[in-house]
Amino acid sequence: MAKEKFEELKAIQEAIASSNAGWEAGITSVSELTYAEKKILLGYTPGPGDPSLEEQEQAGAAALAEYLSDSSARSADSFGAPAALDWRNNGGNFVTSVKNQGSCGSCVAFGTIASVESQIKILRGATYAIDLSEAHLFYCHARSEGRNCGNGWWPDKAMSVFQSQGVTEEAYYPYTAGDQNCTGRLTGWDSRLTRITGYSKINGINAIKEYVATKGPVEACFSVYNDFYSYRTGIYRHVSGAFLGGHCVCIVGYDTAGAYWICKNSWGAGFGESGYFKIALGQCGIEGQVYGATGIVNNYNITGVKVQGLWATNETRNAWVYLSNGHGWKKIGHLNDTAFINMATQLASAKTTNSNVNVEIKDSLIQQVYVF
Repeated sequence: MAKEKFEELKAIQEAIASSNAGWEAGITSVSELTYAEKKILLGYTPGPGDPSLEEQEQAGAAALAEYLSDSSARSADSFGAPAALDWRNNGGNFVTSVKNQGSCGSCVAFGTIASVESQIKILRGATYAIDLSEAHLFYCHARSEGRNCGNGWWPDKAMSVFQSQGVTEEAYYPYTAGDQNCTGRLTGWDSRLTRITGYSKINGINAIKEYVATKGPVEACFSVYNDFYSYRTGIYRHVSGAFLGGHCVCIVGYDTAGAYWICKNSWGAGFGESGYFKIALGQCGIEGQVYGATGIVNNYNITGVKVQGLWATNETRNAWVYLSNGHGWKKIGHLNDTAFINMATQLASAKTTNSNVNVEIKDSLIQQVYVF
């Protein structure tokens, strides 16, 4: 380690100790980078009409003070959310793997996609494999709005195009860091689009906790200072170092007693706690720009599963099938009698013969069945 970097780390460690900040600083995959290299790992600047990052920090600190002074607000978990939640370990792992945005200010795309991928897994099962294309979201959609690796993007805009145009899968546009003119899409990309039904801006600590608990992970943006790059473990609180810019990540959980958020970063597994970090409530404006998808357009395929159960009521065309591999109960489509009876018959036969089935889901209903 160069002397300058050693002194920098030592100063951070001393600041943590003197303020009892409660986190550990050390060498990470990003702590030894130059100022310019660190800055390009960000990518969030408040959009037109949004409060500045400084104003977001001030508002966050004020909101935290109000939250801490009002015991009724702190106990406002009347919606039934648990006091602590981590979607990586909530009856299964509903968070996709940590990625690395590299030398490009594309954090908005990574934070947005991380939150949507988790909501898809929550909807379709922890074992459901999903990997959406940050390259498509950033190099195509963001670029069409004049955004690039140097000037970043905005989370509400990312959510908006996720709803209106959709995002393809990683296999159809693999991500590499560096500005591109939407030239990496492979044949068939437009047949593998995922869309959300809508999105919301979430305001306030309790509202964010409720959203995470009842709908899933969300995207959040905050101010980044130099000490953050040396984060190894613990609950991060800013103690020293220059301001570098804004950054967006994905909140995957929280702890009420510990007063912190659990976040998935996009700097690879060599940063923090295997790519994750904890940050104290109210720190660095973390609650200032938080967005979550309100639903997923639920069209997808399930392949190579077994029929483990069938259930029906006396109502017309109301039947359900239980599929293996964590997919659970799915309702059989009911647009007309012929299609409904045909699919129900095939699924019943597959259960009797223990055959494998593929099904096509559209608008959350089974619309096609293939038995083999």
